[in-house]
Amino acid sequence: MASKKAAVAASTAAPAASAVVGIDRLVRNIRTGHFERLLSGLTGVGALITAIEIFFEHDRASFGNKNMYIPVALGPVGLAAGLAGVFSKRAAKTTLPIVSVFITANGLQGFVLHARGIGQRPGGWSLTRYNIEMGPPLLAPLLMSMVGGMGLCAAILRREGE
Repeated sequence: MASKKAAVAASTAAPAASAVVGIDRLVRNIRTGHFERLLSGLTGVGALITAIEIFFEHDRASFGNKNMYIPVALGPVGLAAGLAGVFSKRAAKTTLPIVSVFITANGLQGFVLHARGIGQRPGGWSLTRYNIEMGPPLLAPLLMSMVGGMGLCAAILRREGE
C-alpha cells in the first residue's frame, strides 16, 4: 500500500518538477539575453499572422474605412522589424521599438474605432451584448496592441553578450 502511494506521489511530482525546470530555464534565458531574440522573432511572426487575420476581417467589411488598410500594411513591416531584431542588435534597439510603437498605437486606435462602430449600430450601446457579437470585434484590435507590446519588451531586454 505504501509503495502505491509513493508511486502516485512520484508521478504527480514529475510534471511539477519539469514545470519548475522550465521556468528556471526561461528565467536563465532572460538573464543571459537569449530571450530577446526569441521575443523579437515572435513579434515579427505575430504581426504578420495578425495582419493576415485583419485583412480577412476588413475585406469582409469591404475596407469601408481607409484606416482599415493601416493594420494590414503594418503586418509585413512588423515582420521585417522583428526578423531584423533577431539578427541585429542595432535593429532590435532602434527599428523594432519604433515599429512596435506604431503597431501598439494602431491597435488602440482600432479599439476606439471598433467601439465607435458598435455605438453606431442600431440600438448602439443600449443593445451592448447583441452589437458586440454582431458588430466589429471590440477586443480584437487590442491583440494587435499586445503584439506591439511584445516588440517593446524585446527592445528593452538585454541581448546575449551584454
